[in-house]
Amino acid sequence: MSYEFSNFGHRLGCGSGIGELMDDLGRALAKCGSEVKMLGGGQPAQIPEMNAVWQRRLEELLAESGGIERALTTYDGPQGNPRFLEAIAGLFRNTFGWEIGPENIAVTCGGQTAFFLLFNLLAGRMPDGAGKKILMPLVPEYIGYSDQGIDGGLFRAVPPLIEETGPHEFKYRVDFDRMEITPDIAAICASRPTNPSGNVLTDEEVARLSDLAQRHQIPLIIDNAYGAPFPGIIFEPATPFWRPHCILTYSLSKIGLPATRTGIVIAPPEIIRAVCSMSAIVGLANPSIGQHIVLPLVESGEILRLSREVVRPYYQEKRDLALRAAGEAFGEDIEWAVHRSEGAIFLWFWFPGLRISTKELYQRLKQRGVLVIPGESFFYGLEDPDWKHREECIRVSYAMDECVVRDGLRIIAEEVRKAGTSRAEA
Repeated sequence: MSYEFSNFGHRLGCGSGIGELMDDLGRALAKCGSEVKMLGGGQPAQIPEMNAVWQRRLEELLAESGGIERALTTYDGPQGNPRFLEAIAGLFRNTFGWEIGPENIAVTCGGQTAFFLLFNLLAGRMPDGAGKKILMPLVPEYIGYSDQGIDGGLFRAVPPLIEETGPHEFKYRVDFDRMEITPDIAAICASRPTNPSGNVLTDEEVARLSDLAQRHQIPLIIDNAYGAPFPGIIFEPATPFWRPHCILTYSLSKIGLPATRTGIVIAPPEIIRAVCSMSAIVGLANPSIGQHIVLPLVESGEILRLSREVVRPYYQEKRDLALRAAGEAFGEDIEWAVHRSEGAIFLWFWFPGLRISTKELYQRLKQRGVLVIPGESFFYGLEDPDWKHREECIRVSYAMDECVVRDGLRIIAEEVRKAGTSRAEA
């Protein structure tokens, strides 16, 4: 029997870039088993100290009268658990002086869902028939955004300035001179730190983006999935930012609770009410268990200490080990550079003059049991999709065990040498 799908069905039900990649990674993992070097996903590391915290909290919920029942057997409203909403508002109000309350907070089924709701709330086909877009001030950006628009063609992106910051090191910067806020722009959106590159927008860049958004009466959306103040996987000074025209997202995934699917939106009350309405329609209520696990850590501020003293140092040490391993693996005989690692859990490699696309490099690496993410899929919304740079980059996770990361980087270097770069040709 052949089924006819709606436009919505064709957009979301017939495959996507992130879906194909995750499928591919899953098949490769099933085929190679424990031998695969899984450097392509966004799975956070298993941090023993954090796992001990989660175990302790589950034991406390079991011991507390009615604790586990409230966490597992009771619906919360679509906005989230009222005590959790107050705790989040209080954390930011007391720590950073933000004038927000529970009316500014909503819980979603993970950060990915939050962005699906927000993007389609603000952009796409409007009631007057006009089309609105989300402006990405800097690409590459998170691959998970790219297929979320129900109407398609949801994004417009600005190519970055590329600055050489050291031997084999570069950094993307926002090119404000090329940024134009046209009437069809519904919002500005950036992740901080950026997935995939680990770039952290400076306080000055964020302030300029905020001013632009406010001047054009549109929201500035900042994705803090890896950012400050929690989970705090950020290695450069970066002040948490809020203004009444901003929409911020947070998540419990990268602090160590990805399976609880707990996203947090901080936004003007009008946006929060709309997100809650959409959540109720799509999912009735959102998962409660993550909110109950972290509730006392949020109320006491302990979540900030854990982010600062456990999560960030753990990843910073892994980042340093991975950078040293990359230097040893790639050497000086090929052309390569890595984006200055300022946050998140990835290294973003650039191979100028690579004689094959990174999609082909990805296939060759997969045959050797090394899984990375090719760079092409992170450069969406560009007017010039044939920019060569987008075919010369890969994302590599350093969250795995050191021996896995080191061996994977060695194999990547071998395949890049086989393919050749501009320096190898010279």
